Amino acid sequence: MTIRELEPNLSGQGLRVGVVQSRFNEDVGAGLRSGCLAELTRLGVADSNITFTTVPGALELPLTLQSMAQSGCFDALVALGAVIRGETYHFEIVSNESARGITDVQLNTGIPIANAVLTTENDDQALVRMVQKGTEAAQAAIEMANLTKALLKANK
Repeated sequence: MTIRELEPNLSGQGLRVGVVQSRFNEDVGAGLRSGCLAELTRLGVADSNITFTTVPGALELPLTLQSMAQSGCFDALVALGAVIRGETYHFEIVSNESARGITDVQLNTGIPIANAVLTTENDDQALVRMVQKGTEAAQAAIEMANLTKALLKANK
């Protein structure tokens, strides 16, 4: 029996990546952005193949990601942001609906989206995780873009 195995591929050569960042909790967003963009470059994505934009908050991420996914201009997308628990139920709504919306866009369009919207109990937790999570999101976006392409080729 011969099993065909598709290995993880982290080469960003020739890939087009869109990155959308929530401006709410801007300090955390800046850390996520720096980790993500530095890693995309390290993985070989050309600066000219990276499109970056911002939106007001986490609930606005899915609509922008959907527009980008439907444009046909991107191999993968990255969502960046931070939802930090406050004293109200609003945290639950924003974190759950943002994640659901991002997942829906990914499943409905077939464009991989790395979700790096941190949901933390406090600012300190977010600050500790921001650069690493941005880096991991870039890696996930590249790996999934390459896997999606490989699966399309393998099934032809």
